[in-house]
Amino acid sequence: MMKRIAIPGLMLAVLLACGPAVSQTAAERALIGPPELHAFPSTPPTLVEAYGPAPQQFGQLRLPAGAGPFPVVVVIHGGCWTKGYEDLDGLAPLASALTAKGYATWNIEYRQVGDPGGGWPGEFQDWGAATDHLRELAKIHPLDLARVTVLGHSAGAHAALWLASRHNLPADSEIRGAAPLPVAVVVAIDGPGDLRTLYGADEAICGKPIFVPLFGGTPEQQPDRYRQANPVEWLPTGATTILIASSVLTPEAADAWQAAASDKGETVSVVELENAGHFNMLAPNDPAWSEVEAAILTLSPAH
Repeated sequence: MMKRIAIPGLMLAVLLACGPAVSQTAAERALIGPPELHAFPSTPPTLVEAYGPAPQQFGQLRLPAGAGPFPVVVVIHGGCWTKGYEDLDGLAPLASALTAKGYATWNIEYRQVGDPGGGWPGEFQDWGAATDHLRELAKIHPLDLARVTVLGHSAGAHAALWLASRHNLPADSEIRGAAPLPVAVVVAIDGPGDLRTLYGADEAICGKPIFVPLFGGTPEQQPDRYRQANPVEWLPTGATTILIASSVLTPEAADAWQAAASDKGETVSVVELENAGHFNMLAPNDPAWSEVEAAILTLSPAH
């Protein structure tokens, strides 16, 4: 099943640029980067808990008011899969906004390229371990594990789509995990579901080569690693998917994913935010975020 929603008429955005916001006129709107995103207010987490022994292996759990059980949104930041670009604090305002709407949120940190143990296979293992840790959290906190949404931005969008598909990996895969937690809904915000769309463009987008350090070689040198990491290779996921298309996830790439997933019987909605700003769509007071939030509330209602 396919659905497309187009949001036209916003200013041309840089891809992953983090420069200062520009002044707003009648014809254009201010773009933000990570510094501005980090400055938005957020609510304190209910709990900060480790899911592994490394310093980066932890998450922030936020619970809404009430008795629950609450649907859960796993929140995954991006940052070119590489240390120094982004961290979970940039998505704390988004997580807080969703918690205010009735969702429990689990905003995770993880090892990236440049961290000890980051890259292959640790980065993927962290995404899986953090998500599977919801089973431990649910023993104490009122979480509805039948309604798990995984939301990711940029490289985190790749992580979200991969998490929904990883149960299809071979049982002996070093990144699959023994018992992947089922994912009901995926929200992939301006990030790739098919890594092949970015091969060769990673240096231009991120300012330095990304995939060779991430996978320990080129696609020709490490074909199995690239294949296991690429969600489009492991359809169907069994999840309902929302693709937020803009600059990194282009409308054309979203269409290709939607077609491939639809052929496998998946339900995929595409929200097209034309030139919305790669980080604006994460800001709770921004019109672009309103479109993202509306899609979440429609396909994964809190009540």
